[in-house]
Amino acid sequence: MLATLRNRNFALLWLGGLISLAGDWVLDIGLPIYIFLLTHSVLATSITLLAVSVPNVLLGSVAGVFVDRWNRKRTMVVTNLLLAVGLLPLLLVRTPDHVWITYLVAFFESCVTQFFTPAQNALLPTLVGEEHLVPANSLNSLSSNLARLVGPAFGGVIAGVFGLNGFVLVDVASFLIAGLLIAGITATSRPTVAPTVAAGDAHAVAEHALVRVWREWRDGMRMIVSTRTLLVLMVAFAITGLGEGVMGVLYPVFVNRVLHGAALQIGELMSAQAVGGLIGGLLVGWIGQRITSRWAIGLCGIAFGALDLAIFNTPAFFPYFWLSVGLFIAVGIPGIGMIVGAQSLFQSASPDAYRGRAFGAMGAMIGLLGLIGTITAGTITDHLGVVTVLNIQGAGYVVAGLLLIALLPRKTKAVAPAEASGPAPDGATVLDEPWSTQGALNAEGPAVGASFREQEVLDSVAKGSSE
Repeated sequence: MLATLRNRNFALLWLGGLISLAGDWVLDIGLPIYIFLLTHSVLATSITLLAVSVPNVLLGSVAGVFVDRWNRKRTMVVTNLLLAVGLLPLLLVRTPDHVWITYLVAFFESCVTQFFTPAQNALLPTLVGEEHLVPANSLNSLSSNLARLVGPAFGGVIAGVFGLNGFVLVDVASFLIAGLLIAGITATSRPTVAPTVAAGDAHAVAEHALVRVWREWRDGMRMIVSTRTLLVLMVAFAITGLGEGVMGVLYPVFVNRVLHGAALQIGELMSAQAVGGLIGGLLVGWIGQRITSRWAIGLCGIAFGALDLAIFNTPAFFPYFWLSVGLFIAVGIPGIGMIVGAQSLFQSASPDAYRGRAFGAMGAMIGLLGLIGTITAGTITDHLGVVTVLNIQGAGYVVAGLLLIALLPRKTKAVAPAEASGPAPDGATVLDEPWSTQGALNAEGPAVGASFREQEVLDSVAKGSSE
């Protein structure tokens, strides 16, 4: 992991992410507190959270099309600047009559983020190389959990002492600093192969921009569906995304009704899981590429689900808060193992020219399933009970882990750096991982998607566009 941090380009990306995440946590904690104290309305707080969720579902997948067209470093710098400027209208919120400004700001910030996140995930493999992908993602998980430990406490203090202006300006500063750090990256940050039409195709050049966006989006979805590794991971992400939507709603309810805790206990358990995430990040960095095997990812998912089930059910037999704290620490370890392993594998399996669309689609799907989980939890919990619904969530992780073990390919060939990968858009042959255990499965490397040479991609896209 230290060797990965010595990579200057990655270190700039990692440090920028850490600072930005810490600022986000300050705002994420401080803004709902401020809105509730200003309006004394739970509905106002809920609308703000809804304004954050909707762009993820509606825009996330389409944003990946543009991420695969644009310079990814420049995209991240510009989005950081937009995120900083977009927060400034919050400084005008002084009375309940101005709370509508927070809805617009939350919506705008979430829209911009849909471009930043795929660009970050698409750029990372080109900065560190496949051999350092797992340590890099482990370090990102460490920064996420460090921000999760520090940000909420810092945000609560700022909200109490300086009010809205304080945490808004802190988050603005974090975006500006992150943008400056990312601007210092010197590595190539353009997609390997531009997923656009061949330059000489006059009909395609004249084609309406919206039609081209539609074609590129469709090609990205075809690439995901035709690549076994990506499709299996997407199914697993869908299951866990649904569960996280349920957990987001019922977590405070569980602490209050089952553990008989209050706001302090809610924060303590969040911090406990963050501690487990830090430990898990260190362990995953030590394990290295082995965490991308189907057995490692699947067993981490099963362990996460089993520990979740223990968290939800042990209070009925052993009502000790310290035991819940220990389980929350423990569940963070396989949680990070599953996240880092699956994300590293997803990055390796996504051809560089299509990686933005792959991560955009994943983010949109997780957002949609999370929203469905949120609505479902709010609808059925009063009928089935908190623990019963949470048990369904825990069982979902176990099922996802089993599916990953059963369906992920054992071994597949790696994509050479000089190759560009992707689907043949309109009827051309797709070279892909076979769904059987026999065929063109190589003994080297983690599972990755089908590979095409650059000219094959351009020719097939041009062919599809001219039809």
